[in-house]
Amino acid sequence: MSSSVRGFLGVVAASILWGTTGTAASFATDLSPLAIGAFAMGVAALLLGLQSAQLLRRHRQQIFQRPLLFVAGGAAVAIYPLAFYSSMHLAGVAVGTVVSIASAPFFAALLEWLFDKKPVTPRWTVSFALGAIGIVLLYSGKVVPPEAVSKAARSTFWGLILGLVAGLTYSLYAWVAKVHISSGIASGASMAAMFLLSSVVLLPSLLVTGDNLFANPTNTSVMIYMALVPMFFGYLCFGYGLRTVNASTATVITLLEPAVAVLLAVALLGEQFRLIGWLGVAAILLSMLFQLERRS
Repeated sequence: MSSSVRGFLGVVAASILWGTTGTAASFATDLSPLAIGAFAMGVAALLLGLQSAQLLRRHRQQIFQRPLLFVAGGAAVAIYPLAFYSSMHLAGVAVGTVVSIASAPFFAALLEWLFDKKPVTPRWTVSFALGAIGIVLLYSGKVVPPEAVSKAARSTFWGLILGLVAGLTYSLYAWVAKVHISSGIASGASMAAMFLLSSVVLLPSLLVTGDNLFANPTNTSVMIYMALVPMFFGYLCFGYGLRTVNASTATVITLLEPAVAVLLAVALLGEQFRLIGWLGVAAILLSMLFQLERRS
């Protein structure tokens, strides 16, 4: 198996793990979305720092040679989970996820075009279009109870704005990590450094938002799972994938995340989808095949 295919599979694995976060968070009904994002990402940052301690020492001078780039990446990591979970809270899981994830490839391609002078390829355009259409179909096919419609409509505007912020910040720290890796910095060192910087903001914020984090066994289990599995292990896989995958391509591959979220919602939460939603899942998987074919 070539290194490019392994990188592709690393991003796919991260997307699958991230796709479990919505279902997991749904079991902790009395937690603030800000607390969920801050704890999960903040604790994962500490774990990544410990896991990559030797790499951090080895590459610290290279990382600090471009302080603005490093700070931008760390700020993006801090803002992303707060914006993402707040977007889902305000606009609903469907709209928040669609806007956050579907906008990320646009921002990633824009960053690479502006700063790396990389052209947008026809293959990327087709792959992104299939994935984006798939997400729209996916959430158009969700069966929503009539009593939930008015609730989902409230605060949608700010949810959309925060979803765009999430898409931008996710793309930004993915691009910073790729720049680091391209300059010879180990992927583990890059991701750990940005995450540790973000934890300086995220963990103290729990003093304000962290009510009920460990109020019962369910909340405790959800928080431990979120920090260890989708955040810690997920970002290890993502950093590994970025060794051989461009940031714009990686954000297209992560369009798989909402498809995973839907499958789990159907299997574990009893949510229902019409045929058009399952056609969306097929379109997302087809967009993945476009990216895999490029690496075979």
